[in-house]
Amino acid sequence: MAHQEQQFGSCVVVDDDPDILVAARLALRGLFAGVTTCTTPEEARRVVQEASPDIVLLDANFARGATDAVEGLALLDDLLRADPALPVVMITAHAGIHVAVEAMKRGAADFVAKPWSNDRLIAAVRTAAALGASRRATPGTPPPPPPPPAGDSGLIGGSPGMARVHALIARAAPTEANVLILGENGTGKELVARALHRQSRRAERPMVTIDLGAIAPELIDSELFGHVKGAFTDARADRTGRIQAADGGTLFLDEIGNLPLHLQPKLLTALEQRRVTPVGSNRAVPVDIRVIAATNLAPADLRDPRQFRQDLLFRLNTVEIELPPLRERREDVAALIDHYLALNAERYGRPIPTLAPGTAEALAAAEWPGNVRALRHAAERAVILGGEAPLTAADFGILAAPAPAFDPGAVVSEAADLNLDRVERRLVEAALRKHGYNISAAAAELGLSRAALYRRMEKHGL
Repeated sequence: MAHQEQQFGSCVVVDDDPDILVAARLALRGLFAGVTTCTTPEEARRVVQEASPDIVLLDANFARGATDAVEGLALLDDLLRADPALPVVMITAHAGIHVAVEAMKRGAADFVAKPWSNDRLIAAVRTAAALGASRRATPGTPPPPPPPPAGDSGLIGGSPGMARVHALIARAAPTEANVLILGENGTGKELVARALHRQSRRAERPMVTIDLGAIAPELIDSELFGHVKGAFTDARADRTGRIQAADGGTLFLDEIGNLPLHLQPKLLTALEQRRVTPVGSNRAVPVDIRVIAATNLAPADLRDPRQFRQDLLFRLNTVEIELPPLRERREDVAALIDHYLALNAERYGRPIPTLAPGTAEALAAAEWPGNVRALRHAAERAVILGGEAPLTAADFGILAAPAPAFDPGAVVSEAADLNLDRVERRLVEAALRKHGYNISAAAAELGLSRAALYRRMEKHGL
C-alpha cells in the first residue's frame, strides 16, 4: 500500500475491536507522526488530555451488542467540552447514518462507516485534521453548522458516501479554506463547487469558473491572469483574467490537473501573495478570492511531482472532498433515475414513464462508467425513445461488462518464486489492488476473515 507523506503530528483512535485498531494504525501511519490506540472511553479521556492530538477517530459503541451509540456520543460531548476545536471523526456501522447525523449535530467533524476503504478513511481524517488546524489558527471561530438536507446542495443520494459529501460541504463552505474536489468524470464535481459557493460567506459575490481541460495550453496564462494591450500578437486591448474577475468571490478551477507544469509556480505565487500580474504587465493587482479546484486525476497521479507541484497541491487541498463513483453508491441509482425521468418527461412534454419489473435492479447493478452524467443521458434517451410500455433496461442502453477474473496462478508463478512468505505477500497485495484496498472484498476473495487479513497485512508491512 502506498504510504502518505506525514502531514500532522498525532492521532488517537478509540475502538474496542483490536482488529479495527490495527487497521486504522496501518492506514494512518503515513499521515501522522504518531497514532495512539485506546480501547475504552476512560482510557481515551486520559490519553487525549495528556497528548492533545490533532484529531480523534472515535467508535460509536463499546458495550457488547450496543447499537445506540450512547457511550460514543457521551465521549464526543466530553472531548468537545474540553477542547471545542478538536476534530473528532466518528466510526459508525454501515447502516448507522442516524448515529452519524447525531454526532455531526453535536460537533463531530465527519464520520466513516465500517467497513471502510482506506482511501475514504485517509481523506476523511486528513480533511478533518486540516479543518482543525485552521480552526485553531483562528481562535474564536464559531463551530460550523450541522449539514443541510441533501437536496440543498443539488446532489441526489442518501448513501453513506453521499452523506459524507454533504457533511463535508456543510463544514467547509462557511470557512475560507481552499477545497480540492476529487472524482471520476461525471460524478458531480461542479455541483459540489456550486454548493460550496452557495453556502459560503461569498455567496452574493461571483463564482468564476475556468475549465482548464477545455482551453488550449498556450491560452491558459492569459485566461487565468489576463493580459495588457500589445502583450502578444492579437492582444489588441487589455483583458481581465479569471482570477481578477473572481475578486471578492470564488474561483473554480475545473480539471486543475491540466494546468501545465510551467504555469503552476505562477498560480502558486498568485494564491500565496493574493496578487496577479497580467501577461505583459509589471504591475501586480491585489485580489481577494477563495479557490475551489477539481480534478479527475487519481490521488496517486496528483501526488506525483512529475505531474503536479506538491507545494501547489498543499495550497489547494486544505479540505479534500472525494466524490464516490456511482458503482460505489448503487443504493442512490433509483432516486437518480426517478429524478431524471421526471425532469426529462417535463422537458419533452411527456408523461413520467414507469419501469418494467426487474428494470430497477438491472439499472442498480450496471457499472455506469460515465457515472451520474451517463445515467442522466440514459434517462433522457429512455424518455425520448421509450414507448407507452414500461421501460426495460434495454431502453436505457445498458451495457454491463463482467469483472475480470482473479488469477491466483499468475501471482504464484510470478518470477518462478515459490517461497511461501513471498507468495502469500503477493497474493495479499494482488487481492488488495484488485478491490481498491476494500478490506472486506479482498478478505472474501482470499477466503480469510477481515481480522486474518489485517494480521497478514501487518506481518508483511502492507
